[in-house]
Amino acid sequence: MSDAVNPFCHVLFDQPVIPGNTGNTIRQCAGTGAALHLAGPLGFNFDDRHLKRAGLDYHDLASVTLHENRDAALAELADKGGHRVFAFTAHADTWFTDITYEPGDVLLFGTEPTGLEQQALDDPRVTQHVRIPMLPGRRSMNLANAAAVATYEAWRQAGFPGAV
Repeated sequence: MSDAVNPFCHVLFDQPVIPGNTGNTIRQCAGTGAALHLAGPLGFNFDDRHLKRAGLDYHDLASVTLHENRDAALAELADKGGHRVFAFTAHADTWFTDITYEPGDVLLFGTEPTGLEQQALDDPRVTQHVRIPMLPGRRSMNLANAAAVATYEAWRQAGFPGAV
């Protein structure tokens, strides 16, 4: 079950548009104890059947916070402890595994069709740009998969708190 007060990390989706990805990430956050933050505008509503189906019965076990936009999400997260923000982009030189994650870090991901906008990448609250390595000629990973890969690395480094 997620510790909404002190999650080991925060996953932040900026303007997600595919409900199944968000539903899968709700399930993943429920299983790891990460907190999920969704920055609007969203490309779906929470009544979407694909969101409910992907999240199955894990919605009540996950910490999910809706924010008006990315700026509001980052401001609220900063107010709760000044967390570091790692922006995931295919255009970074640093691999996500080269980071030593700390409790409360924010893993920021962009919208499915385009990734993070340049304005998001240039935000002064972003600590570092990081990438998930892929073979040449591949544009990107599925959003839910990318979030899971990054979240599990942060959880592994934290010693898998709460895991059985």
